[in-house]
Amino acid sequence: MMTFVAVAVAACGSSSSSSSSSNTAVLGSTIQQDCTAVSDALANGPDPDADPIGYAQAQVLPLRALTISNATLHGDVLALAAAYQAFSSGSGAGSAAAKATVTKAENAVNSICPQAAS
Repeated sequence: MMTFVAVAVAACGSSSSSSSSSNTAVLGSTIQQDCTAVSDALANGPDPDADPIGYAQAQVLPLRALTISNATLHGDVLALAAAYQAFSSGSGAGSAAAKATVTKAENAVNSICPQAAS
């Protein structure tokens, strides 16, 4: 009877570590999908070097429309969309302060999704 209990406990232990690995893989896969969606959205639009204001303006709606499951990345993407909107409109359009806000928001996105907002 004790042998059976020990085998049952060992089996439970191995299945929980297996499901833990599976959960990690799923989470990693979800982040990867979110990062791909962000990269794809930012790949569209005018050339950012030739038309920085037009590029920023073209990114606002696609970024806001993304469905992102990771809460931190979702917040960073929305902050990037807001930074792009501020950079591309209003009296401060293209200003150094607006550009600094964009850079900060891009760095936040890139910290989760390397090179996505570069």
